[in-house]
Amino acid sequence: MRPIGKTGNYISTRIGRAIADYKMIEDGDRILVAVSGGKDSLAMLKLLNERKRWAPINYHLIAMHIETDYKCASSCRKKLKKFFEKEGIEHRFKKIKIAGKDRKESCFWCSWNRRKFLFTAADKLGCKKVALGHHQDDIIETLLLNIFFQGEFSGMNPRQELFGGKLTIIRPLCYVEEEATGKYAKEAGLPVQQEGCPNSAASQRRVMKNFIKKTEKVCGHVRRNIFNSISRVNREYTKVV
Repeated sequence: MRPIGKTGNYISTRIGRAIADYKMIEDGDRILVAVSGGKDSLAMLKLLNERKRWAPINYHLIAMHIETDYKCASSCRKKLKKFFEKEGIEHRFKKIKIAGKDRKESCFWCSWNRRKFLFTAADKLGCKKVALGHHQDDIIETLLLNIFFQGEFSGMNPRQELFGGKLTIIRPLCYVEEEATGKYAKEAGLPVQQEGCPNSAASQRRVMKNFIKKTEKVCGHVRRNIFNSISRVNREYTKVV
């Protein structure tokens, strides 16, 4: 097994725990891995690939990078292709059109189109699972976003079956903090694409990030508490009067 360093071992251990807790990967799985070019998806892909070398189950990874014609898109195809080939990972590239005069582009519209193509590609490639690089902070922020802006208690499931069980989304980084993936990406020299989304600074997610950061000053365990709250619902206080 190649040395992956202290941070890599830390993340890999947490990925292993998530896989076991949620039965994310089973023997013989073909998994389509969504690779944006950011630190999270690249770290997840590399460590899932490393785990194949010694894991007691066999699974196959196919990396998928989707490029759009939206104004935030910046192609990193050459760097990713070189990385995929170096790691010996099967890969696909696709460019899709989402920009148009009849619809105002947004984070939701961009994400929805990417997700739609991923699901279609997974079916064509015989992959019953799609791995997304959402980490623990993404899950926490999404939960707060839905409470604050949608008025509902919902979030990202570590494992989520769709279309009657024909396709399953898995999030192997659900126990991993964003800080850890950033640190590992630098240590491993991953070809990380710099964030280019023009909505990132003013997005609702950025508001949640800042809110959590400020709250940490008075409650150091706020991230852990929010994450744990998902599985610790007090039923006595959830009854509708």
